[in-house]
Amino acid sequence: MLRSFKQYVLVPALALAATATTLVVTTAPADAAVVSVRVSGTLAARSGAANWFAQTRQIKNKQKVTVTCKVTGQYLRGKVRRTAQWDRTAIGDFISHAYVSGNPKLPTCVIAPPAPAPAPTTAAPVAPPAAAVPMGPTGTMTNAQFLAASIPAAQQSQRDTRVPTSVTLAQAILESGWGRSSLSANDRNFFGMKCFNNAPGAYASGCKSYSTQECTAAGLCGTTVATFRTYATAAASFTDHGMALKNLSRYAAAFNYVNDPNQFVAEVHKGGYATDPLYTTKLVALMQKYNLYQYDLAL
Repeated sequence: MLRSFKQYVLVPALALAATATTLVVTTAPADAAVVSVRVSGTLAARSGAANWFAQTRQIKNKQKVTVTCKVTGQYLRGKVRRTAQWDRTAIGDFISHAYVSGNPKLPTCVIAPPAPAPAPTTAAPVAPPAAAVPMGPTGTMTNAQFLAASIPAAQQSQRDTRVPTSVTLAQAILESGWGRSSLSANDRNFFGMKCFNNAPGAYASGCKSYSTQECTAAGLCGTTVATFRTYATAAASFTDHGMALKNLSRYAAAFNYVNDPNQFVAEVHKGGYATDPLYTTKLVALMQKYNLYQYDLAL
């Protein structure tokens, strides 16, 4: 596991959601919905499913907006709900579902494969397409963006495995250095998951050697080289992490404390997840500093 950890200042992700906007939805024919906006201000539509994407327009008070499908994007706390769902409008931009009253059953957006590149011409260059919606954390995000992008995957892991979302988020932050370690930025391994006998397991796509810090039982730490799993997507890394905790017998004791994240972390540490003697202390400090407990689901 990666042992190094740097302190960073986190701008709370929920602060990005500050607005007085509320949307009201009525069902429309086919698989779309007509959204009637009831606002005390205005609602920003964006080119992607997160507040760090460019604003495309402002939706005025009581203006109707047609939405056609949904995507997973930045987790926001709105006036109506807390959700990572964003609704794609008929003109192709996105609005946060956290401000939509009612809950129409929208289909998931199907992203078409990119068209083949055209042959070179002397014509003027065409503007590049809008940025794709991030489907999980990357190595180029701010701390606030990294946290917001990690919440949906961590909460899905809790639904699938009962690992508290707060624990998954704290481990992702600590093990990856907010996504900026080479292992996470290059190979989407956010939890320091290792390969054993050069076998990547069911969710990883391969193995690669990296330098890492390991500690002895006496607390003496040093640099060594270990083989770590590589992933095709960030989601696969989160899934692999949760399933490993759920299925490996050495972590079984932790699941007696699914409603006590601090003790859950202590049991995972005892089970051998990390050799750092301060591992539990560091994770609990992260959960407390950034109130990661607020993202835990009541299952």
